[in-house]
Amino acid sequence: MLGAALALMLQAAPAAPPPAPALPRVDLETSAGPIVVEVDTVHAPITAKNFLAYVDQHKLDGETFYRTVKVQDHFGFVQFGVSGDPKRVLPPIEHEPTTETGLHHTDGTLSIARREPGTAQGEFTIMVGDQRPSFDADPSKPGDNLGYAAFGHVVSGMDVVNAILDGAVDPAATVRGSFKGEVPAQPIKIISAKREPASS
Repeated sequence: MLGAALALMLQAAPAAPPPAPALPRVDLETSAGPIVVEVDTVHAPITAKNFLAYVDQHKLDGETFYRTVKVQDHFGFVQFGVSGDPKRVLPPIEHEPTTETGLHHTDGTLSIARREPGTAQGEFTIMVGDQRPSFDADPSKPGDNLGYAAFGHVVSGMDVVNAILDGAVDPAATVRGSFKGEVPAQPIKIISAKREPASS
């Protein structure tokens, strides 16, 4: 009787859900050292797919970390990408605000720069420190309150990101006429950006 009851319970137990597929990882080999980022294709599929297109088409190879914004020690962000190069830039993408994705701009978050919502292309940022108050979407704010689109995070190499942030800046240099006082004196080169092989 006990055996029959146990068998019935086992039959009624729901099957365990299949494990979630591993998220893609990208190795950024830089002149300052390696950085590995995990790209969230589940929660921010549009922005993640866009970044992976730049990686797969080798559009980031040879580009630089061209901007560092340091507010205080271990707080700010670094920016890299194609710097508007018309030969490398891809079409703009639909904006994915953090209120929809559930992602946030915490320490090590990978995000995409933009002007108006829907203009983001090939300029990316890595957060140093928790930037949720200023970078996340906030419907309570007037005007453009959609924030930036977070789509991944650093899984190793934050020491490299911090070293980039801490580097000296050239007070007179600009990038396309912008970012004066935020351009590294010696920009860090992205030697290559490539996906890690998918784990089996």
